[in-house]
Amino acid sequence: MKLIGRILTIWALGCLFGNAAWGETTRVAQSPNIVFIMADDLGSGDLGCYNSDSKIPTPQMDAIAKGGMRFTDAHSPSAVCSPTRYGVLTGRYAWRGRLKSGVGWGYSRLLIEPERATVASLLKAQGYNTACVGKWHLGFQLPDLAAKDYPAANVVLPKAHPHAVDYFKPLAPGPNALGFDYFYGIPASLDMNPYVFVENEKPITLPTGMVKKSAHRRQNGGGMWRGGDAAPDFKHVDVLPFVTEKAVSWIDEQDGKKPFFLYFPLSAPHTPWVPTADFKGKAKAGYYGDFVNQCDHVIGEIVSALKSGGHLENTLLIVTSDNGSHWVPGDIPKYSHRANLHYRGQKADIWEGGHRVPFLVHWPAQVAASTVSDQTICLTDLMATALDVLGESLPTGAGQDSYSFLAALTQTKRPSERLVTIHHSVNGTFAIRKGDWKLIPDNLGSGGFSAPRIVKPKEDDPSGQLYNLRTDPSETINVWQDNPKIVEELQTELQRMRQGS
Repeated sequence: MKLIGRILTIWALGCLFGNAAWGETTRVAQSPNIVFIMADDLGSGDLGCYNSDSKIPTPQMDAIAKGGMRFTDAHSPSAVCSPTRYGVLTGRYAWRGRLKSGVGWGYSRLLIEPERATVASLLKAQGYNTACVGKWHLGFQLPDLAAKDYPAANVVLPKAHPHAVDYFKPLAPGPNALGFDYFYGIPASLDMNPYVFVENEKPITLPTGMVKKSAHRRQNGGGMWRGGDAAPDFKHVDVLPFVTEKAVSWIDEQDGKKPFFLYFPLSAPHTPWVPTADFKGKAKAGYYGDFVNQCDHVIGEIVSALKSGGHLENTLLIVTSDNGSHWVPGDIPKYSHRANLHYRGQKADIWEGGHRVPFLVHWPAQVAASTVSDQTICLTDLMATALDVLGESLPTGAGQDSYSFLAALTQTKRPSERLVTIHHSVNGTFAIRKGDWKLIPDNLGSGGFSAPRIVKPKEDDPSGQLYNLRTDPSETINVWQDNPKIVEELQTELQRMRQGS
């Protein structure tokens, strides 16, 4: 009865609100479709709805913000790729498992245990059609964790390594074993070999060719890719258009008889920055800006597919990023673009620029247009929120670090269940956030890509970093020594959380 009541409420609110941004008429009510679009290395400052001085046109994402809710305090569970993807799908921080730092690679084995509940498996059990299209970066085939020579999860494996993924055998278990009815995409980042397209459990074309390492052209805007195995017909510039076409086709196949969940992790704007010809010169931030502009167009294609199929009114659409942008002021001096706004650091860092991400929600049936939330949320919260939407609770043992933010979306008076948030950098540095306070329990800099790092702290230096994000969101003033009680409280809480793996 609880679920039936919620569906009737969704239908009634849908009739009331309509669609502020696209003007679609209401479709027959049912459990809402869920579309989760996660860009790769997109910064909040790239979007016009967050940054009026952005040098990149983002009309599609700005329209989503206008038609729905924009979050100002959203975070990825990690400041880099693979651990964030693990957290999104499992509702669990990746450091609780075997990925303690770094990322997986193209030949890395499956990171998520097949028996672990995922957003896809739980929604599938609720009657949803499920698909993942885009960048996977969570490995294929079972790891032999009992083997004495099994490498750490973040080690770069060559094709010949005994524990490397064998792309000439079925790539199972993989996404299909984790609750996705359909998968199409690339194994890892756009700069990691093997360069192949995978559909369900096999490559479209086997990686029998080779790609040479590209020249590093970051200062001119282009980025680089590593050399290695590739399908003979693979071209980096084709990836974003191909996965978009597949995602749109899959949406077009949905007939409305069952709700659907689409997880659409983009491969862009991660390096290499390879916009197609149609988008070159559209932004004022080099190839990076053009690639972001192309991502914005891709998101518009998804919105158009939802609208043309009559799905948009009853779709919970989320647009976000897996971490902060790999771009900081002065990185490419001729562009005065602040991809991470005023936040300190960039992708990989423990500072806010590493993990504070854009987060937009469009759902006319429940979310009022042009609203803003300052509630602290994490991408791990997708699982609990999706189930809460259906009137369901998390199963025992699932979604350990997932908390519903449905009340924030509907603006109902229900306190947030998320009391603390754990942040994690590329080298395994931790931080803990509670209210206005953020504690980093060491003083060795960013834990990521940003310099400088303190090699030999002075005797009177604080032993860690503490920032009040309400008064100092850019993390410029370390108040560790002035707040011993807060330091002790947060250190104790962080230790408790880490021991609760």
